[in-house]
Amino acid sequence: MTISVEAHPFPGVPLIESPLFAQILPHMELSEDEARIARDLNTRGYAVLDFPDPDIDARIDRIKHVLGPQFGINLDDPTSDKTCGERRIQDAWHGNADVRAIAANAKILALLGKLYGRPAFPFQTLNFPVGTQQDAHSDSVHFSSQPERFMCGVWLAMEDVSADAGPLFYVPGSHRWPVLTNAMIARHGHGASLESAQDPFGPAWAALCEATGLARETFLARKGQALIWSANLLHGGSPQHDPTLTRWSQVTHYYFDDCIYYTPAFSDELIGKLALRQPLSVVDGMPRESRHLGQAVPATLNASHMPPSGVKAIVRAVQGLFR
Repeated sequence: MTISVEAHPFPGVPLIESPLFAQILPHMELSEDEARIARDLNTRGYAVLDFPDPDIDARIDRIKHVLGPQFGINLDDPTSDKTCGERRIQDAWHGNADVRAIAANAKILALLGKLYGRPAFPFQTLNFPVGTQQDAHSDSVHFSSQPERFMCGVWLAMEDVSADAGPLFYVPGSHRWPVLTNAMIARHGHGASLESAQDPFGPAWAALCEATGLARETFLARKGQALIWSANLLHGGSPQHDPTLTRWSQVTHYYFDDCIYYTPAFSDELIGKLALRQPLSVVDGMPRESRHLGQAVPATLNASHMPPSGVKAIVRAVQGLFR
């Protein structure tokens, strides 16, 4: 979809995040429900929809059957503690056709392309049998882009979610806050070693919540519902009050074409030190190089140039992501 420069003079900003969103919306050629999703993302930072796959129930059943034994949890015993085993499998799409099909769903890709104004590609999947109760955070410190905000996530409920099962929470409106960088919190990111990439940013997010009065909301999803969230939306996992409950879900993270892909927590943007990423597209398994205005960006700094402590920290940070 192409929108004229007159209608969208900020092509380096996602359409749904544009300061001229109200003027752009009539030019986006959206269905009524797509327009509702666009408005929700613009005002709230998230939108809920039914996942557009007629085979989703069968896919979910197969994923549970195949991945379930890999978590080290007694899923057959309704009284067992479901929180004591492994809580996530990253990038199961490499060997699981159903995980890949969910991530590469053509209707989701087409929708994201309309909403953001450039083609999307999935680059990471995470599958969970339970919620892992992660603190509030924005994905923008883990994986971001230049121009910024060309990243989003889609969270799929693979069963009805109880309030006692550690449901996903989010802070509506927080996506409009500034995207936090190391420069803003006065720390060096390049070459740093962290147990958690998001911990240094926690006090700043908490201060913004207090100053703005924005409050958390929880998503008590039903099976087959999906939630799209913007790159900068503050979100996490609620405490799990009943450890015997599962909360099966799949998260897919998406980047968009013609961007620079990097990890802000280990970067110092102001001096050109970027921990560049080399994402693979789930659609075809091929790498997507960073590009700026159509030109390839040389990999002058990426994870392979970082000290071993930095590489391990990135791995721990990515493995620690959950919804």
